[in-house]
Amino acid sequence: WLLGRPAVSSLVIGARSEAQLKDNIAAASLTLSFDERARLDAVSRPPVLYPYWHQQLTAKGRFGPADLVLDRSDI
Repeated sequence: WLLGRPAVSSLVIGARSEAQLKDNIAAASLTLSFDERARLDAVSRPPVLYPYWHQQLTAKGRFGPADLVLDRSDI
């Protein structure tokens, strides 16, 4: 899932044992469904910082195209 993110080009495996290393390598062939990826994206999305969360709540009707990238309808 992480390697499929747009800004990620590599990752570091943090295995402490041979068994963990084997599990991590085996996980590289795992394919997640669209719903699984969407759930992971939703729970790992960082919160919107001030003043952007405030703008979302108070100025939603006045947003322009540039503001729409900040959409966090789940807050």
